[in-house]
Amino acid sequence: MDILHEAEVFEKAKMSNMSTSDRVVASREAKRLILAINEIYKKTKDSRLMDIMKRLTVKKKKIEVRLKGRNDL
Repeated sequence: MDILHEAEVFEKAKMSNMSTSDRVVASREAKRLILAINEIYKKTKDSRLMDIMKRLTVKKKKIEVRLKGRNDL
């Protein structure tokens, strides 16, 4: 399960001081990991995989907020 190792490395990576293009790449990488893990989850229904996908989704959303800016005013 190489994809799980990639997800773990991505989760632990620092996301501070990133350029806009780095954020775009990180967001796409998160999406790729989530979709790949989801394919495995569909077959196994392992709850640990769901937890990993949720954590990756949270990190992806934080990256995207920084990309798009905050519109909550």
